Amino acid sequence: MHTDAIAFAAYGAPDVLEPAATDVPDPGPGQVRIRVHATTVNPLDLKLRSGAMAAFMPLDLPHVPGLELAGTVEAAGPGVRALAPGAAVFGAASHTYAGLALADVRRLALIPQGMDRHHAAALPVAAEAAWRALEELDLGAGQMLLVHGAAGAVGTLAVQFALARGARVIGTASAAGLTHLTGLGAAATTYGAGLAERVRALAPGGVDKALDTSGADVLRDSVDLTGSPDHVLTLADPVAARAHGVRFSSGGGTDDRTAEALAAVGALYENATLTQRIHGVQPLSQAARAHRIAEAGHLDGKIILTP
Repeated sequence: MHTDAIAFAAYGAPDVLEPAATDVPDPGPGQVRIRVHATTVNPLDLKLRSGAMAAFMPLDLPHVPGLELAGTVEAAGPGVRALAPGAAVFGAASHTYAGLALADVRRLALIPQGMDRHHAAALPVAAEAAWRALEELDLGAGQMLLVHGAAGAVGTLAVQFALARGARVIGTASAAGLTHLTGLGAAATTYGAGLAERVRALAPGGVDKALDTSGADVLRDSVDLTGSPDHVLTLADPVAARAHGVRFSSGGGTDDRTAEALAAVGALYENATLTQRIHGVQPLSQAARAHRIAEAGHLDGKIILTP
């Protein structure tokens, strides 16, 4: 089925994103075709478009970007019974900068009643990364977790998931993000020089686990604070991870935790404890502009794109 989309035919700056027409096939077994109501700009979208990931994740060009969505099921593939046409869903999928997209039902969930589609679309990728990280760290109740980049999309959800598990949390952020973190229920401090001393003052009993979502040269301090590289995980810096002997998690394949993460998001929402920030909403036709805004940094949430 034909649909309008945004695609890039060559790697480069945001202006390589241009309107395109693409075909979305009928859903196969375990798949649904979704009418996309909202998608987002993720850091990986920027890296894929620029060519920064070309050596690791080569793409067939032209490529329709996009990693997550909220929308309505239009058609279900053979054997799919859990999600019928008309169901409002959110989840992870590929090529979501389009009016229609295919998705694996295992990476989708029903949008919780009352949640708007913009917020739903912004959750899946960040929630999966945050949930996967806490699972790999084996974070338990009563433990102290240090989250670097805690005011970002992944960090914000990691803080909330950790607190829901009964852990205690210290989050690092810029000065502008500290109020956001304390509002979530975390202790908060700024990053930068003297970080380890500030964290020790907030956690005199020590830090059990540390999660880096920022890639801001924090792994040495994290190992010192937790006492072992085995207690530190980064989602942002594979090179530094190797240098300091800590774990790097990129997800995908059998490591994908989207289904668990969406269930955890739903539980937070049902308990009225889910907090999420949206930086702004742009029409999909302005995807290049949205990428420029995202690359400039200093966002207080994800940018939503609406076809």
